[in-house]
Amino acid sequence: MSDWNEFRIVLAIARAGSLAGAAKTLGHDHSTIFRWLNLLEKRRSVQLFDRTSPVYTPTDAGLQMVMVAERLEAEIMALDRSITGQDARLSGKLKITSSETLAYRILNQVLADFCDTHPVIEIELLVDNRQLDLLRREADIAIRATRPHEGELFGRKIASTPWTFYGSHAYFAKRGRPDDMNSLTGHSIIGWDSAASAAAAVWLTDSIAASAFAYRSSSLINQLMAVKAGVGLALLPCYLGDLEPDIDRIIDPLDELTRELWLITHKDLRNTARVRAFFDHVGAGLLARRPLLEGDLSHRATSTSALP
Repeated sequence: MSDWNEFRIVLAIARAGSLAGAAKTLGHDHSTIFRWLNLLEKRRSVQLFDRTSPVYTPTDAGLQMVMVAERLEAEIMALDRSITGQDARLSGKLKITSSETLAYRILNQVLADFCDTHPVIEIELLVDNRQLDLLRREADIAIRATRPHEGELFGRKIASTPWTFYGSHAYFAKRGRPDDMNSLTGHSIIGWDSAASAAAAVWLTDSIAASAFAYRSSSLINQLMAVKAGVGLALLPCYLGDLEPDIDRIIDPLDELTRELWLITHKDLRNTARVRAFFDHVGAGLLARRPLLEGDLSHRATSTSALP
């Protein structure tokens, strides 16, 4: 059994637990994955997945193949990173991942300047609040609100990012303006959907009565727009809320929700020319915006276009 694609198919199905999930991972349609799996099982005269439930569960034979596939994947990824890490060209593709709030408020202008300076480096920005796996090359560089703990990763801290509650002038005119956590009682709160696992979402669930939530959304940008529309009060990162002229902080930033913003890559890629250029150029651009990221209200009257 020498075809890596066979292992990729089995691994993708096992990880997703479904043909649809595997199809999305591999960039094919559901029927193609179904046909490939059937052909593979027929060719090997073995059943690789138990299909008695909606979830595709590996059989003993399937699990053996998954374990080998994971080892092969790790070796292939290590080789790919090693080769890429020796690339001295200031050209090629860079796959970047960032949260939607950072992409919306900060990142586009910094990336535009980088692209002007390095026109033959192609940027692919994956706006995703999940932490994509840098070890498996789901992205080359991550800009994420957490310190890297994996020993294989290399990172640079950019800033600390505080959070607090915001409300609109229109909402205050209708409902009054709370001035501390205790006075939030009786106000309409905007929160996350029930499946959200972000630290701020968990904190809200633990700190605010369920009956207070008037509106929920999986998107922080949508929550911001709901605040601006006067739907209620929302917990937002200060860099997202502070530049909006029609909303204000209600209370001081909450220390327990302050996060760290990091620029991260795999240590094998850190010396790749285009990765190093990105760290230097975009890192400097983000550091120039550190006062905004850290909630310095002197930027309240400015816009991101006025920043260096």
